[in-house]
Amino acid sequence: MGATADYLAIDLGASSGRGMLGSFDGQRLSLREVHRFANGPVNSASGPCWDASALFGEIKRALSLAVRSGASLAGVGVDTWGVDYGLLSSTGELLEPPRHYRNPRTHGLMQEAFHRVPRALLYERTGIQFLEFNTLDQLLADQRAAPTRLKNAAALLFMPDLFHYWLTGVRQTEHTIASTSQMYDPGAGAWAEDIIATLGLPTHILPRIAAPGSPLGPLLRTVADETGAGPVSVIAPASHDTASAVAAAPGTGSDWAYISSGTWSLVGRELPAPVRTPAAMAANFTNERGVEGTIRFHKNIAGLWLLQECQRVWAAQGRVYSFEQLRNLALAAEPHATFVDPDDASFAEFGDMPARIRDFCLRTAQRPPESDGAVARCILESLSLKCGVVTAAWKIPSGRVRTIPTTGGGVHNTLLSKFTADATAREVLAGPVEATAAGNIMTQALAHRRVTSLREIRAVIAASLPPRVYHPKSAAAWHQARTRFVSLLPL
Repeated sequence: MGATADYLAIDLGASSGRGMLGSFDGQRLSLREVHRFANGPVNSASGPCWDASALFGEIKRALSLAVRSGASLAGVGVDTWGVDYGLLSSTGELLEPPRHYRNPRTHGLMQEAFHRVPRALLYERTGIQFLEFNTLDQLLADQRAAPTRLKNAAALLFMPDLFHYWLTGVRQTEHTIASTSQMYDPGAGAWAEDIIATLGLPTHILPRIAAPGSPLGPLLRTVADETGAGPVSVIAPASHDTASAVAAAPGTGSDWAYISSGTWSLVGRELPAPVRTPAAMAANFTNERGVEGTIRFHKNIAGLWLLQECQRVWAAQGRVYSFEQLRNLALAAEPHATFVDPDDASFAEFGDMPARIRDFCLRTAQRPPESDGAVARCILESLSLKCGVVTAAWKIPSGRVRTIPTTGGGVHNTLLSKFTADATAREVLAGPVEATAAGNIMTQALAHRRVTSLREIRAVIAASLPPRVYHPKSAAAWHQARTRFVSLLPL
C-alpha cells in the first residue's frame, strides 16, 4: 500500500455542482464531499445562459474548503455536462455568457445544417446523435445572430475547458468533451475541420485536444493565493461528466451496458471503435470518446429532468417533497396506469411539467394522473420503459447484454433502479452514486501513474464503492406495459 494521495473532483451537473475530495492509497478510494452548491440557468435578454463567473467562484470555494479540511492536494480536475461552451476574445475575456443548451435559439437550425452537409455525411464523419442543441447547432445560431462576434472570437472552450483555463491560463480541450460537439471525428480523434468549414464556421477557434488524464499545469498564482491551495496540479480528467461516470461503471468483460442516470439518461455500451452505420444513424445513437480511446455508443434520452421540473413546480405551489417522500408517494400510486414518452418535444423546455404530462395523456387517449405521486410514478415507469426500448437497439453492435451498471445521481432513486431492472429484464448494478467524481479522481490518478489502465480504475472503484444489485421481477406485467408504452412512441 503506497502513500495516500488526495485529489479534488469538481463535478458540475446541469442542476447542481459539488467538490468531492478523493483519497487513494493505491488500493482503495474514499470519497468525501467538501462543497455542494446549486446550479441552473439564469435568464437574459437572449434566453437562458450559465453564470460561469459564479460557478468559478464555487470552484474556488471548493478548493479552499478542501485545503482547510487538511487535504494535501495532488491534483484537481473539472468535469461538466457536454455541448455548451464559451467564446473568448483575443485578450482572453468571455464575449458573452455561455448559453444554456435548452436555449430555444437553435430551433430549426439542424435542418438548415442538412442543406449544407447531408445528414448521412454528417453522421458518417461525427457519429453524433442528432439533437437540436449540439454545439454545431449552437454555433450556427451564433453565426446567424452575431456573425462578427463569432468571426472575431479567438477561442472556443467547452465548459470544463473554460474553468480549467481560468485555473491555469491554458487553452485546451480534451477528447471526451470535444466529442460531444458534432464537430469531432471519433475514429480519427480529431476535429472534422472539413465539415466545420463547409458549414461556414471558423476552425481557428478550435483548441488543441488532449487525452483524459493530461496535466494542464499548476494553478495560477492568483488562484493559488486566493484559495490557499498553492501550486496544485490541474489535470484534465474525462471532462465530460458521462465519460467520467462510465469510467467508474462496475462493468467487466463485454456483456454489459450502462445507464448514466441524472438530468439525462444515457443508455448504451462501451465499444473499441465507433459505429456509424445507417442502422446506428436511424436509431439516432451517438459515438462519444471515453477513457483509453474507447467509444461510448449510447442514446441520450430525457432523464430525471421531467421529475425535477415537476418538483420545481410543486414547490412553487407549496408542496415540497424530499426524495423519500416522493418515492413513497410514487410507490403507493397505481402501477402502469399512464405513460409518457420522455423525449416528446413538449417536455424539452422549462415550464409547467405536470400540466404538460396531463396534456400528453389527453393527446394519447390516456387517463391523466390525478395526484403528485401518480405523476412521479408515471415518469419513473416511463423512463425505465424507454431504457428498455433502447436496449432493443443494442443489437447494432453485436453481443448479448446481461447486466446494466447504472451510475449517477439517479441511483439515489431506488424505485427507478428497481423499475429499470424490471423494464429491461436485466440485472441492474446500481452505483456508485458519485460515479462521476470517482471516475474524475481516478483519471487524475492515472495522470500520476498511480493506476495504469481503465480496467484498474474500475477494479479500484468497484472494490471501494460496491454497487447494489437489482434483479428483474414481474416479467409478464412489464411485458404488457412495454407493449402499451411502445404504442405511444413516434413511428
